[in-house]
Amino acid sequence: MTPNALLLAHDKPAALRPDQLRQFQELGYLVLPGFLDRDLVARMRHEVDRWVDDGLRARSIDSVKDPEKFGVPPVMELELPAHGELITWSPLLEILDQLVGAPYAFHHLHSDRQAPDIPGKPWHHDYEHSTQTDRSATMIHALHYLDGLSTDTSSLVVLPGSHRERVDKTARAHLGTEPLPGEVVLEELPPGSTVVLHSALFHARRPRPGVLGKPRYFVDASYCEVGPLWPPVKPYWRYMLRRARELNLAPDRSELFTELTFAEYSRPA
Repeated sequence: MTPNALLLAHDKPAALRPDQLRQFQELGYLVLPGFLDRDLVARMRHEVDRWVDDGLRARSIDSVKDPEKFGVPPVMELELPAHGELITWSPLLEILDQLVGAPYAFHHLHSDRQAPDIPGKPWHHDYEHSTQTDRSATMIHALHYLDGLSTDTSSLVVLPGSHRERVDKTARAHLGTEPLPGEVVLEELPPGSTVVLHSALFHARRPRPGVLGKPRYFVDASYCEVGPLWPPVKPYWRYMLRRARELNLAPDRSELFTELTFAEYSRPA
């Protein structure tokens, strides 16, 4: 456990102290060990296996890479019951309410069972606005590690304070996953842990060469402050939000699945 880890208990309201809020503002991340409910984790894990083994994840990727050929995927993550529940899980939304401090919308969800030998992911951030010059609106990524992190999995590495920089997502990609001054390595977390990042925070997935390892169950959910028009990352984003409304995933939060906070989809170069 790192000295910057922030503990929250299941049986207590998900209320952050003022110093924790300041820490998120200054460092750009929170560590919530064992945050998720055990039953939810078990159901999520089962759904991730189905998502990968039945080819649904591959089909979802195809629909993003070539929407004209593949169209809307047959199943989206949020249509899986536990995944839909996780997006709007009240303890998580209570945390986001405090961190964003304004209405926010669901942006996207990714789910995977990463192979033990998966390559590292270079230093990057995930703040979606292409100009990268205006950070007045908050975007947050909640990284959920269903089995936690251990010496048998790749680690998550974050660069505290880097969310204040106004630079492109790939500004440090040429460095690969090499250690950087001031970085914090998150490599030991219990099952059901969540790491909440300001989306502009630089982070990387660092592999463990030579370690046989085990699969890494990983779910990444993103939320963006209502106000500016955010670029969607999925070409079928309108269908995705409509399905969330049809499934009544957030009956008391109409802003969570609104289309009004998104610009038109633009396919990445």
